[in-house]
Amino acid sequence: MDICHPHNLNKPLDAPKPYGIRVSMRSTDTFARLLGSEWRREHWYPTREERDAALADMAGEHQYSRRGDKPTLKLEAIEQQT
Repeated sequence: MDICHPHNLNKPLDAPKPYGIRVSMRSTDTFARLLGSEWRREHWYPTREERDAALADMAGEHQYSRRGDKPTLKLEAIEQQT
């Protein structure tokens, strides 16, 4: 992939990112009917510390959630096998 203005990047795109977070939905999530029960998304980070900070942020209560709302996403820390 070509980058139009590589000098604007904060970090190199080709840096290894072995630490990840797998996001998936619980079977009881009604949104799974739209996306499918096998839907998942992975986010990758260059360090374990960055991944763990992002995982804590994702797992935290959303600031606009209603009292009593419970997240239905499953978050799992993963690492690439080398």
